[in-house]
Amino acid sequence: MATFLYRLGRTAFRRRWYVALIWVAVLAAVGFGAAKAPAAPDASNSMPGIESQKAFDLMEQRFPGAKADGANARIVFVAPDGQKITAAENKKTIDKLVDEAADGSQVASAVSPFQANAVSKDATTAYATVTYKVKADDLTDATKNHLEDAIAQAKHAGLTVEAGGDALATQPAAGGSAEAIGIAIAAVVLLITFGSMAAAGLPLLTAVLGVGVSMAAIMALSSAFGLSSTTGTLATMLGLACGIDYAVFIVSRYREERAKGHTPQEAAGLATGTAGSAVVFAGLTVVIALAGLSVVGIPMLTKMGLAAAGAVMVGVFIALTLVPALLGFWPNAVLSRRSRKRGRIKEGGENNGGSRWARFVLRRPVPVLLASVAGLGALAVPVMDLQLGMPGAEAKPTSTTERRAYDDLAKGFGPGFNGPLTIVVDAKGAANPKAAVTTIEKKIKATDGVVSVSPARFNTAGDTAVFSAVPSTAPTDKKTQDLVKTIRNERPATEASTRAEFEVTGTTALNIDVAQKTQNALIPYLIVVVGLAILLLMVVFRSILVPIKAAVGFLLSVLAALGSVVAVFQWGWLASLLGVETTGPIMSMMPIFLVGIVFGLAMDYEVFLVARMREAYVHGDSPSRAVQSGFRYSARVVVAAALIMMAVFSGFIGAGESMIKMIGFGLAIAVMFDAFVVRMAFVPAVLALLGKAAWWMPRWLDRILPKVDVEGEALTQQSAIAPAPPAHDDPAAREPARV
Repeated sequence: MATFLYRLGRTAFRRRWYVALIWVAVLAAVGFGAAKAPAAPDASNSMPGIESQKAFDLMEQRFPGAKADGANARIVFVAPDGQKITAAENKKTIDKLVDEAADGSQVASAVSPFQANAVSKDATTAYATVTYKVKADDLTDATKNHLEDAIAQAKHAGLTVEAGGDALATQPAAGGSAEAIGIAIAAVVLLITFGSMAAAGLPLLTAVLGVGVSMAAIMALSSAFGLSSTTGTLATMLGLACGIDYAVFIVSRYREERAKGHTPQEAAGLATGTAGSAVVFAGLTVVIALAGLSVVGIPMLTKMGLAAAGAVMVGVFIALTLVPALLGFWPNAVLSRRSRKRGRIKEGGENNGGSRWARFVLRRPVPVLLASVAGLGALAVPVMDLQLGMPGAEAKPTSTTERRAYDDLAKGFGPGFNGPLTIVVDAKGAANPKAAVTTIEKKIKATDGVVSVSPARFNTAGDTAVFSAVPSTAPTDKKTQDLVKTIRNERPATEASTRAEFEVTGTTALNIDVAQKTQNALIPYLIVVVGLAILLLMVVFRSILVPIKAAVGFLLSVLAALGSVVAVFQWGWLASLLGVETTGPIMSMMPIFLVGIVFGLAMDYEVFLVARMREAYVHGDSPSRAVQSGFRYSARVVVAAALIMMAVFSGFIGAGESMIKMIGFGLAIAVMFDAFVVRMAFVPAVLALLGKAAWWMPRWLDRILPKVDVEGEALTQQSAIAPAPPAHDDPAAREPARV
């Protein structure tokens, strides 16, 4: 592989105009396809294989024309202090709002609180329900504005009016200018690392181009493959992150080869053959982690993972072709200003910070290893109390009307009112469907933890009914989860006596089911992803223990990160510093996201760092000297890459949405633990203790595994590679190295 990539790098350097034009043409082609493609479909929230989804499907089948996922607005009214909501003037204001809200082509119904008995016992709070025929994303601006105007008029009359539901819900924002801030910080880190504007700008340019190609491709394929606008969120984040990383490592190796006296073209070829090999396998580990998200069995998550995997592969191709081509345009501009000014190239001194740190760890491997494992282990302890769920309006900032509506309803009607359970009864097999539904209603109402049950609503055929059960506890409370389990566990006896089947659904039950599904999928996902990655790393490093060490280090960092998320967002430690107003369960998909994304980035750092150690060992260095060599050439770049990732992810902590804060914090802290504790302390300490055993592999296994020559051993045998003569019209390729 190293030989092939070496030739690819030299060719891209020499034929730089062709390579650049090809990538511009690719961007133009996918951009044209995106512009001509039909509009992206709505994001599918289908969760196959769980009871809540089966109940939703049954409702849509038995109640034609009444979509289970239609938008809704719950308008909450609170009377002024000392007044009752049932006072004549207040009642008139509410009835007027309901009448106006019902006037619209997209409105299915608007029910007054006085018709539905939706008034609190103390008569200070009431709510009206407006349901729509379409999903929230399909509501027109005119429909939303009409409802907002009606609410504004009611407020002017003196009532406190807030809107819950999803009809007027604010969409989660990723911290506004988070991406721009992340890119700006990345530019500063790269400028400090390389000491050159060109060296700092080249990785940013190629990463942005890669994200542009990826996002345009996703938009162009959205209609054919059912990709939604949200599918590209993860692709943008990882495409930018990995694109910068991969270009940084190629540029860094190019500067190193120039310092050894190679011509620009030869340096580009060697950089692509060595660092490029590491890029290929690092990219493959990321792809494995992202494609492995399909194990969870959630279609939306599968599409997001595959789209992000495609974006990472685009980043790999750009690093292997466009980066050496751009180096051909500016062969000396990416060198540090000091090197250009002095006319002497010096890169990666023998006694830099990386090598000094490596010697420190090599002298004290046991204390460093124990400290790193103990520290990460202590941070991972909160994981034992992990509670998964799906934070709703209660996790939104108090500045949003949804959060204020949630609080008003909880105060007026009880905490469980915001998360009613929906019971769908299939009475086709019952001799008397109405009697069977009545029996089920009474049984559920008598269950401990149920406050009230609404009257059942039958379909036209009279064989299916739907009613609600209000828990006594909040939607995210552990007791509510236990209540759902109790109802389902007691179901067989009730179904046997009535010959009618029923299922529990609704937003609260759906969130519980999704949390359980993701929790059940976490272990299989880890086994698949880590197992495949260990096999891949065996091929790369020709070792048994190095891949296992990499997997153990990753587990330490991801568990410590997840423990930190629990401590902040569930326990409330330091929550006020991050602007977290309400603590609660951790988002159901957070562990899967954290494992998938952090695993990919962690293996990036592992491959880049340890590949240099393997290269030095193969070329004759002792195990300890090989560790020093790896740190001397790669530590600074790994640290820079980690700082860039932390900057990008930390930008999302400033978002208003608790879920986005959680994702940003979790990813940033995980990268910090993995790069600065695991790769910089745990890895060299383990390698120091293992010595030559770290690079041992049984001969029979070594014969079976394919030889890929990631360390570029073949490139040291110049007789094996006949360098292509530089073109006569290529002054950059002819330029001698100044040493």
